[in-house]
Amino acid sequence: MNRTYLKLTLDLDFTLIAITAPLRDYVLCHKINNQLGIELERVEEHEVYLNADDAPLSFAKYSYYVEDRELEFHILGNRNPEGFLVPEMARVDFFMIIRDFIDEEDLDFVLAGLNKLPDIQVAARIDPRKLKSRENLVI
Repeated sequence: MNRTYLKLTLDLDFTLIAITAPLRDYVLCHKINNQLGIELERVEEHEVYLNADDAPLSFAKYSYYVEDRELEFHILGNRNPEGFLVPEMARVDFFMIIRDFIDEEDLDFVLAGLNKLPDIQVAARIDPRKLKSRENLVI
């Protein structure tokens, strides 16, 4: 009998920015909207099952879609009273996920804009493939 194996890979085709900022999620998104000229809006929460037997954990999620460039911006909270979205990055408060192609010049503009905000302690690009909990970031 022949066996067929199915190999699954995660779609990690996105740019990931880790943000450390002691702000509420809606305050951070308002400041990012003003700084970058985008319109992040609260959407349905991002739910993740950390254990198969437990109920899912919910994390704040904000999104903005740029139609003419087919570009998506998402802000995900990393903290929940019951745990972290990405436990190995417990010092990070939020993640910005940019889906689809963004060139280096535009990415530098986004990073510079984020780091100009006085309430953001640091905003840095992270390689999602190096995270153990990378599957929790798939939207």
